[in-house]
Amino acid sequence: MLAAVADPLRFSILRFLGAEGEQCVCDIQAVFPVAGNRMSYHLKTLREAGLVASDKRGRWVHYRVADGAAQRLQASLPLTQGSLA
Repeated sequence: MLAAVADPLRFSILRFLGAEGEQCVCDIQAVFPVAGNRMSYHLKTLREAGLVASDKRGRWVHYRVADGAAQRLQASLPLTQGSLA
């Protein structure tokens, strides 16, 4: 899971979806102008990590932050609150 958000583009996409809510892949691509195959790869990586969920509607796929993604991501961090004290 941490490897999925270690990439700056994937982390930015995740933050964008968290701030803006569900978005069509065409809208994500408008904000992050990268090649379609590269965008598909990054979204697939986030989906396989359980951080985003998707729904196909017609010819477009809509993405959103997956339920519980923030909690799972936080739980995967090697440090817990107070562990540095």
